[in-house]
Amino acid sequence: MKQKRKRYSPEFKAQVVLEILKEEKSLTELSSEYGIHVNQLRKWKTQFLEQMPQLFQKQNKDQEKMKADYEEQIENLYAEVGRLTTQLSWLKKKSGIYHN
Repeated sequence: MKQKRKRYSPEFKAQVVLEILKEEKSLTELSSEYGIHVNQLRKWKTQFLEQMPQLFQKQNKDQEKMKADYEEQIENLYAEVGRLTTQLSWLKKKSGIYHN
């Protein structure tokens, strides 16, 4: 009979990896405490350490995208202000409100 595999949430894995990195308890102690094999704990730790730099790269890319979106929005708003100013001037001129 095949045993069903346990699935752990990313939050749980992160919590366990943080415990590992604190080095307050050995992997054996943590393995016993959480009921997870030592090799699995090592694997999670390795995955975390390998992927950690990418977290910062993603954060920088997100910030760059937000900045570009913001700058594009400002540019569009200035263009809209220019169009509205031109329309207002034209309307004032056509209606005779515009005095020199």
